[in-house]
Amino acid sequence: MTTVIFSHGQESGPWGSKIRAMAEIAKGLGCGVDSIDYQGIADPTERVQKLLRECQDIDDRLILVGSSMGGHVATAAAEGLAAVGLFVLAPAYFMQGYEHLTPAAPAIPTFIVHGWHDDVVPVENSIRYARESSATLHIVDGDHRLTSRITEINTQLTQFIKSLSV
Repeated sequence: MTTVIFSHGQESGPWGSKIRAMAEIAKGLGCGVDSIDYQGIADPTERVQKLLRECQDIDDRLILVGSSMGGHVATAAAEGLAAVGLFVLAPAYFMQGYEHLTPAAPAIPTFIVHGWHDDVVPVENSIRYARESSATLHIVDGDHRLTSRITEINTQLTQFIKSLSV
């Protein structure tokens, strides 16, 4: 079986509207789902450590999904968890003053969704990351939250999960 693990952003919670919608898609595809609660943890390194701890005993194929800082966290933990896929939304890569924290690209299929009108994480950061890591990049007419694009995101997530199925 495959388990999809969600990592939320800095200002959201583990079961926000985007994660709930994506979790329903994953469940519908026969995947187990869980969402890690990082509320009260501002340090991205501590969040990565929590994700590693929470998932260490999962004996399953893992797909990591993250939004904003959760995208950064999922990327940083992907190899340590032997994830089979990484699906990130507006990931906090190359943030000004924190460029050195941008995780190296894991050697797994990676799909990035970013909004053209993101005023929190510049879309150029995802373009750069995708170019340097050969990740798939899907840019949409949306902002940082991407909630208005959830139907399109769920279509992409469905295709991504199916592409990783054995």
